[in-house]
Amino acid sequence: MRPHSHPIRVYFEDTDAGGMAYHAAYLRWAERARTEALREAGMPHHEMMERHNAILVVRRVEVEYVRPARLDDLLALETRVLAVRGATLVLDQRARKDGADLAVMRVELACLDRAELRPKRIPEPWRTAIGGDVAAAAPAPGA
Repeated sequence: MRPHSHPIRVYFEDTDAGGMAYHAAYLRWAERARTEALREAGMPHHEMMERHNAILVVRRVEVEYVRPARLDDLLALETRVLAVRGATLVLDQRARKDGADLAVMRVELACLDRAELRPKRIPEPWRTAIGGDVAAAAPAPGA
């Protein structure tokens, strides 16, 4: 999966009383960006659920907040695949403004059987689509 960029506008509902984006807003934006990255790669969630009885769930998130996003800022949420393992997918996601990192996230997703909620190998053709362009070494938060 090639690196993907998704535009996000910071709305009033995303901010605190000081007009800065609330920390949890970055997680919502990252979820939206992951969904769009998967859709663009030909892997919409509904197909994974219907055809393969599989879902992707967040297993772990590490976030480094570098600088604040502010009301009305236009951001790019960038998503890159770091690793594809049997039932897991590791992503680098960054909230950026004008090329500068605002938040750097390392997200680990687990593929689960939808009915049993047990780990399940990431099914084909999604495995090939995700793993085709895996970055050799992308920096982790704090690096």
